[in-house]
Amino acid sequence: MTLDIVRESDDHPSAADVIDRLREKGIVVAYGTVYNSLRYLSEHGYIREIHAGDGVARYDGRMDAHYHIRCRICNRLEEVHAPAPPEWLRRVAQETGFDIGEGGILLEGICADCRKKEASAVVARADEDDA
Repeated sequence: MTLDIVRESDDHPSAADVIDRLREKGIVVAYGTVYNSLRYLSEHGYIREIHAGDGVARYDGRMDAHYHIRCRICNRLEEVHAPAPPEWLRRVAQETGFDIGEGGILLEGICADCRKKEASAVVARADEDDA
């Protein structure tokens, strides 16, 4: 059931999200059971565990090579479908001495929704200053 929830999700759920979605389906499972299931599934290559720098492990049902981008403000995590340029990966490997495998690349930025909120806040502050 845990595997199905992660594979059906396109938003990279956390363990808490998985528990909530199981409960929405009428399935009550202990927290420890879900955490142990997620650990087992990620360790055995059924799902991918993502550490996006926000202190919360997220899970991805897509096992093909792809990358992610995280919003610095709201922590939204999305998939990036554009491939990393091979020349850039070669240069990173040369510079660092790392053998770059199937690991992920995590980009960071500010999502469109948060940029709109910031722009609205700036306009509101300007209006307050003018008043």
